[in-house]
Amino acid sequence: MVSSAWPYINYTPHLGTIICILSADIVARYLRLRGHDVVFVSGSDEHGTPIEVEAVRRGVAPKELTDRNHELVVDLFRRWGFSFDCYLRTEHPTHVKFIHDFYMKVYENGYIFTKEEELPYCEKCQRFLPDRFVEGVCPHCGYENARGDQCEKCGRLLEPTDLIEPRCAICGSTPVIKRTTHWFFDLSKFTEKVKEYVKSNKQFSEPVRRFSLRMLEEGLKPRAITRDNRWGIPAPFPGAEGKTIYCWFEAVLGYISATIEYFKRQGREQEWRKFWFGGDARTIYFVGKDNIPFHAILLPALLLGTHENYNLPWNVVSNEFLLHEGQKFSKSRRVGVWIDEALKMYPADYWRYVLTSIRPERHDVSFTWHLFREKVNSDLNDTLGNFVHRTLTFINKYFGGVVPEHGEMDEKDKELLAFIEKSMDEVAERIEAFRLQEALMGVIELAREGNRYLNEKEPWRTIEVDRKSAATTLYVAVQVVKALAILMAPFLPHTAEELWKMLNLPGSVHSHLWEEAKEHLPPGHPVKTPRPLFKKIDKSEEELREMLDRLRKEA
Repeated sequence: MVSSAWPYINYTPHLGTIICILSADIVARYLRLRGHDVVFVSGSDEHGTPIEVEAVRRGVAPKELTDRNHELVVDLFRRWGFSFDCYLRTEHPTHVKFIHDFYMKVYENGYIFTKEEELPYCEKCQRFLPDRFVEGVCPHCGYENARGDQCEKCGRLLEPTDLIEPRCAICGSTPVIKRTTHWFFDLSKFTEKVKEYVKSNKQFSEPVRRFSLRMLEEGLKPRAITRDNRWGIPAPFPGAEGKTIYCWFEAVLGYISATIEYFKRQGREQEWRKFWFGGDARTIYFVGKDNIPFHAILLPALLLGTHENYNLPWNVVSNEFLLHEGQKFSKSRRVGVWIDEALKMYPADYWRYVLTSIRPERHDVSFTWHLFREKVNSDLNDTLGNFVHRTLTFINKYFGGVVPEHGEMDEKDKELLAFIEKSMDEVAERIEAFRLQEALMGVIELAREGNRYLNEKEPWRTIEVDRKSAATTLYVAVQVVKALAILMAPFLPHTAEELWKMLNLPGSVHSHLWEEAKEHLPPGHPVKTPRPLFKKIDKSEEELREMLDRLRKEA
């Protein structure tokens, strides 16, 4: 099971939000090409305070907001080429039922208890202020806009009463403290088991392990599993009328409910269990660094709390934050690019390429229009697109649009064919290590070698004096083109499919196997007249900013 964190749909996601979704899609597509049995799931997180706060601000019901945004996001994700097997939503009946059943098991096992606590209450709004309904200063790092559930700067989990100088996120007034009863998950009982799990998980990266162990060494505390929110899944516990399940305690289980729903739609309802209880099954989660504790600590503890031997996360792959020209994405300040705006500017594969090539794997990275322009023009157009177009154009011009019969190969010919297999192995190794930046660069390096080879061989010159030599050159070059179609498929799915059709190959490139990149197109195989795969961006950086501004004014 491959998954990405469920995005809040209080508004359309921005480029930074979808880094983890894009990463998961690349890996899911690659694993399918390797012949693995893969289920790729995620969904819209439509409960909790971010949704309710946004709905209050807009003056609409939360359901009205999430219905509209879910449909919009589903369509956008399809256009971005995300290959979900099941993209669910937290309002879906399958998810709601699973959450009720799951937590009643944990409750019956004695890991949930009630406790009276004091919480901020806004007298002006006449409501308790859980999670993101309250903002203030983080007691750990001093960040002034920390939320009542987590500080996005230092990543610490918080309680609303931890905040210094708290304020209501809706009206800005200072709350008072009132007493209320909530149901708590006794996370402290799982400290040692989760610590042992984190220490023994060899797949975890050092940042994930270090961050998780730091929290575990500090000691886990019981966490309130219910909220006084008016919008969410009703708590199933006896006496919990009027309470809802805290959105993180239900969204983090959506990976299971989405798997259940996928197989239900397939008419194979019991097969979901092999992904969650099978001895050789693996679950991989792609998340932002702020979501590490929910996936490396909370989720394993919850699964252990059922006593049902769920497979614990095989890996939690985190990325750092993507910034926009040095600033945090901000809808209110119009800082950043949102995924609907992106598609109005350029094709999805341009964005997929650039975001993967700058994926923030080790530290925060800034998206800039300079980077976007340079990477599209240099890597996609001048290197990848140019090599493909030259090769297929020469075959159509000099050999009637069919793969020519090769003659005796020299060392350069053999070296490039060997480089195909070397590239395949290196790209595969990097994807499996979740070094997606490096993996994508391996694809571009293969195209770069192809261009270098054509420049050295000059088939447009040798065709006049040694037709067999030119035929050999183009035979070798088209094998690289075919390999590129498969190797680029996880990263640039639309472009790979277009190239597959130009090569006149059967079916979809996404239904074939990775190893087929080694199989040569035979002499006599017809190829189609090529069309440019990419176009250069001729706009300046300032013109790109102006283009985005115009789109926003027209929206």
